[in-house]
Amino acid sequence: MTEIFQQQRDRLFGIAYRMLGSRSEAEDVLQDAWLRWSSADIDDIHEPAAWLTTVVTRLSLDQLRRVKQQRLDYIGPWLPEPLVTESAEAPDVLLELADDLSLAFLAVLERLSPEERAAYLLREVFDTPYSEVAGILNKQEAACRKLVSRARERVQAERPRYTVDADTHRDVLQRFADAMQSGDAADLLALLHPEVEMISDGGGKVIAALRVLRGAERVLRLYRAVARRTPPGVMNWRVGLANGQPALFQYVGRRLESIVTIVHDGQRIHSIYNIRNPDKLPATEKSH
Repeated sequence: MTEIFQQQRDRLFGIAYRMLGSRSEAEDVLQDAWLRWSSADIDDIHEPAAWLTTVVTRLSLDQLRRVKQQRLDYIGPWLPEPLVTESAEAPDVLLELADDLSLAFLAVLERLSPEERAAYLLREVFDTPYSEVAGILNKQEAACRKLVSRARERVQAERPRYTVDADTHRDVLQRFADAMQSGDAADLLALLHPEVEMISDGGGKVIAALRVLRGAERVLRLYRAVARRTPPGVMNWRVGLANGQPALFQYVGRRLESIVTIVHDGQRIHSIYNIRNPDKLPATEKSH
């Protein structure tokens, strides 16, 4: 039974994480699913993958319903807990795989109802037949098609869609880091789209903007203020991987202070996602 579960684990984690936007909550769901799996009569389970997908999706739905109000009461904007990984994949492959795992995509999913989110992910991301989606959600197939259709329309309307190669992505990210560190107004403005949005998640535990900042001038003022207050050499950056995409890891001394990802069109940045809540930052990260 252990071998079967392990064979499905990556896929199951992918479902739970995309449903919840939290690595720790996704791991809790998988632990609960394992307990149910290990106590089940395997002779009665004809399709283990489908059985496990059903259990994990339903557990994730229950958890998402429980935390919805907590996220509404969250101090400042709520952003997903980033997945920090190392990979030997080629950069372009990583960007393709990260398309449905990025913080920007997960932030859009937060605007869906729990059932819309489940139906959309099962069908559009994990290619689950509608007949199986209906069984997992205990709904008629026609109702599931409507859920997916509504979710698809909203995701397509709000999801950022820019085709940028890996080298360009890293170049823009590095120039952004350099401009932030120097606080140079001209360099920052050259990189920021006039209607850029910056979303910071501090969770009320560290200093962070309590509302979404909109407009290049407002974002510029924030970064210049931070640069003025920070003594030279205290803050440093490195490029790492978060949710399969290049991201900026900001350190103060040897302490990881934030993870920043961006959405850009190859020239200008349209969105900035800044994870500052220490509870969402990996405890094992070390400065390089």
